[in-house]
Formats: sequence, C-alpha cells, structure tokens
Amino acid sequence: QIQLVESGGGLVQSGGSLRLSCAASGFALQSWPMGWFRQAPGKAREGVSCIGTRDDNIYYAQPVKGRFTISRDNAKNTLFLQMNSLKPEDTARYYCVPVVSCYSDSGIGAPGENWGQGTQVTVSS
Repeated sequence: QIQLVESGGGLVQSGGSLRLSCAASGFALQSWPMGWFRQAPGKAREGVSCIGTRDDNIYYAQPVKGRFTISRDNAKNTLFLQMNSLKPEDTARYYCVPVVSCYSDSGIGAPGENWGQGTQVTVSS
C-alpha cells in the first residue's frame, strides 16, 4: 500500500526557512519522478518542483526558483523540499506525489493518484 506522509510545515515569518519532508512507504521513491505541489485556499493547485528518477532532471516553478531546493534520500525513502526566503504568497498546504514525468525544461508531469495529507506552511508578513 502506497503511503506518503508529509511533515515539516509550520508558521514562519517572511524571510524565514522551512524544510519539508515526505516519507514514502509501499514503493521505492527513487523509482518514480517525484513532485511537490501546493494549494492555497481558493486557489488552484500548482506544481512547485519535481525531481527525476536519476536526479538528472530538476524543475522549479518560477515563483520559487532560487529559493526552494528539492532533494531525495533514497536510503531513507524520503523526499525533501528546502524552502528559504519564504514569502506570504508561499502560504499553502504542500503535498508530495509521484508524477508521470519531470523535465528541467518542460516542468512537472501529471500527478499520480496517491496523495498524502499534506503539511501546512504559513508565512506571516
């Protein structure tokens, strides 16, 4: 049974940092491209970042480029998202999910069906 458990969210002031984790079970995380998505109240879900199976393709959405870093620890079967220089507009619930594809130039493919509960990130101004 595939399970994804996100953690690391919280309340932080503008300019602060958080490190999100996504612990996977039921599958080998390194076997799939993985993505981070976020959704703020009243807004559409958006892809934030993704990483390819061999870590050779990494993509960041323009709003987070230069501030967020995605990484993966295959031994721990865990995906990370380091978020620096946080802004109030980063406030959202963040989710990790396997994706169909991830390419540095063309972005995040469609997400799979297995979603975790997400972790809430709130950035105060």
